[in-house]
Amino acid sequence: MPSGWPDAPSPLPSDLTDAQWELIEPLLPEPNTGGRPEQHPRREIVNAVLYMVRSGCPWRYLPTDLPPWQTVYWYFQQWGQAGVTETLLAELRVKARRQAGLDDEPSAGISDSQGVKGADTVGRDSAAMTRARRSTAVRGSSSPTPAACWLRSRCWPQACRIATAPRRPCCRRT
Repeated sequence: MPSGWPDAPSPLPSDLTDAQWELIEPLLPEPNTGGRPEQHPRREIVNAVLYMVRSGCPWRYLPTDLPPWQTVYWYFQQWGQAGVTETLLAELRVKARRQAGLDDEPSAGISDSQGVKGADTVGRDSAAMTRARRSTAVRGSSSPTPAACWLRSRCWPQACRIATAPRRPCCRRT
């Protein structure tokens, strides 16, 4: 190894700080006691998910100093299906609101014309027409899911806005 190179990989900008990890760790599900023990620390799994979301890279392009992409993707899917991400986002939002001296739940909401037009209560005929208009109006932008919003904001939900408009499919999924 050339001189001047660090022995251990330096932390990535998307890595959690110790304070952020202390907030998140108790909200993650306990590891299964049966079967093979976990090979990668949970913090490294979360750091890999944060890296993937912040950089926008495909799963397969995760750096080699992070856990394998298959492992990271498996945890991401499992936590999403179990509602861990939603629970995590809700808990962090409440903590951030309390820290800012606000009520736990917001007292106002925002809706835009696209969200209202595409609601489930709209009839099928008008929904199809709305879908076509929305696809041209939203082209070039995408609304983050709450999970992506949490991940992009690196666990500081007061800096993030949760959009409710549906996302257009990503062509880079692997």
